[in-house]
Formats: sequence, structure tokens, C-alpha cells
Amino acid sequence: MTQNNQQKKPVKQLRLVVHTEDYEQALRFYRDVLGLEQRVAFEGEGDARVAILDAGLATLELANPEQSRMIDDVEAEGRPSAPLRVAFEVEDSAGTTEKLVDAGADLIAAPRTTPWQSVNSRIHAPAGLEVTLFQELEGMEERAERPGFVHP
Repeated sequence: MTQNNQQKKPVKQLRLVVHTEDYEQALRFYRDVLGLEQRVAFEGEGDARVAILDAGLATLELANPEQSRMIDDVEAEGRPSAPLRVAFEVEDSAGTTEKLVDAGADLIAAPRTTPWQSVNSRIHAPAGLEVTLFQELEGMEERAERPGFVHP
């Protein structure tokens, strides 16, 4: 997409704001263990603190109930996911899952290859987030040839 077209987009950034009772634990987990780069942080009166962490490309994934159930069947043996689940694309989902579990996350589902050719796992992470870690096994061009993929 050209720079001119990007400037015309009405939304420039997706920012997921997460309230956490243990700010230091969450910051250590997401910044130091998962590796999200800290863009900026702010401090205010009464020990008010926030950190803005860069998670790369942000997208909003909307799924109807049937799709959510299908994903839950594939990723977590049918265990229903939370209404809001955060998904991070990583280079090595198995290694990253192990690292995050070692850092205090609770494993919901171990890494497994999905029908859409990614390796997905699911954890409960600090700040009350349910997280899917996924590693793409194919490029978008290859995946576009698979049944069920629809392009705008």
C-alpha cells in the first residue's frame, strides 16, 4: 500500500488497553519475557503508570460463534475461549510457549498444527489475558489457495 493510501485510513493504530493489578509482573512478562519492545512509558500522581509496548502489526479479528467454537476445538480440545483473546504471531510457538509457561503463564493447550497451517498454543497470561501464540507455516499466497479462504 502506498504512503498516500495509508494516510487516508481513518484508524491509524489499534491499542489494546489492559488493566492489571500487578503492573510489574505484567510488564516483566510481556516486555522482558515475550519480548514486546517498550515504545514509551508514562508516570503520574499516586504511582499511576502505563507502558506502551509494540506488538508489531495490529489487526482486529472478528469471529462469529461457529468460528469461535471451531477454533476452540482445534486449539484447545473444545475448551471455550474468553470473549477477548489476544493472539501473538511468533517465530517459534513451541519455544515461546515453553518460555512463557516457565515465566508463570498457565498452559491451556500445547502447540499443535492447525488446518489453516499454523502452529497454535493457548495460555493464561498475566493481567488476566488469554493468549494464543501462533507460528505461520505457509505464506499468505499458499494459504489463499486453501478451501475456505475468502479475499476482499
